[in-house]
Amino acid sequence: MSALAPVMEGFFTERLIGQRQASGHTVASYRDTFRLLLGFAHRHTGRAPSKLDLEDLDAVLIGAFLDHLEAERGNSASTRNNRLAAIHSLFAYAALRHPEHAALIQRVLAIPAKRTDGQLVSFLTDDEVAALLAAPDRGSWLGRRDRALLLVAVQTGLRVSELTSICCGDVDLGTGAHLRCHGKGRKERITPLTTEVCAELRVWLAERCGEPHDALFPSRRGGPLSSDAVAVLVARHARTAASGCPSLLTKTVTPHVLRHTCAMRLLAVGVDISVIALWLGHEGIETTQIYLHADLAIKERALARTAPTGTAPGRYRPPDTLLAS
Repeated sequence: MSALAPVMEGFFTERLIGQRQASGHTVASYRDTFRLLLGFAHRHTGRAPSKLDLEDLDAVLIGAFLDHLEAERGNSASTRNNRLAAIHSLFAYAALRHPEHAALIQRVLAIPAKRTDGQLVSFLTDDEVAALLAAPDRGSWLGRRDRALLLVAVQTGLRVSELTSICCGDVDLGTGAHLRCHGKGRKERITPLTTEVCAELRVWLAERCGEPHDALFPSRRGGPLSSDAVAVLVARHARTAASGCPSLLTKTVTPHVLRHTCAMRLLAVGVDISVIALWLGHEGIETTQIYLHADLAIKERALARTAPTGTAPGRYRPPDTLLAS
């Protein structure tokens, strides 16, 4: 048996699950990275994945794999960096168990992440939100489910993984109506619900008629929706809404855009950035700063407070004694 197989097994069972208690989403992301890497190595070396050794995964092959992700798979630099982070984590674990490969491991760990361009977040205006919410056919079961899902997504700003994992028992429509979710980093948080969302969910829950542990937004078969299924339905309703709101044609509407929309609406009504960070489940307010950059209204208000060019600095001097008194 090669050294690679026990290293990868120990990395998942001992490091990720046993020591770090990584979430299922993190484990799945790492798994997908190494499935892609082993498949790439198999094509380039001719060796089956079970026959590959650590020496086969040198810095040259890892670099070629990262180029393959961008050039052939069309992945962004951010995705490339995420894959590299998983590889770095594996090799850092291997360094403690195979010091004989220290030089090879160090060269892999020295591969830098690629710098990415900062882009403004994309979000929907109030008119675009109204058009999107009106798109589902409320005469069908699927349409009523989709409208309730879209309304919750826009008002709560939940991540798509959080939306799909909500159960009927996570919704409390009594005094202080709220929705409970388990978010990224194993953090539980509670998000208040507006009167409009409460009314929609009350009707939907009566029709859904599910047990507390059942998915709030089920698929046709009754199980929870997948993240891909939510992305597809959001894109489909955005295309329908674009017929009445042409500005949607210029935007790629995804579940994460709805999350951005929630944050921008909170910012527009004067909610403090630290509260928005708590609302969205961010680790710190640094992540939430992107919404300040995207809000043109804040910049316009700052510009309005500056003095016009060509004006002389100084204090106001009243022209007569009456105004001065």
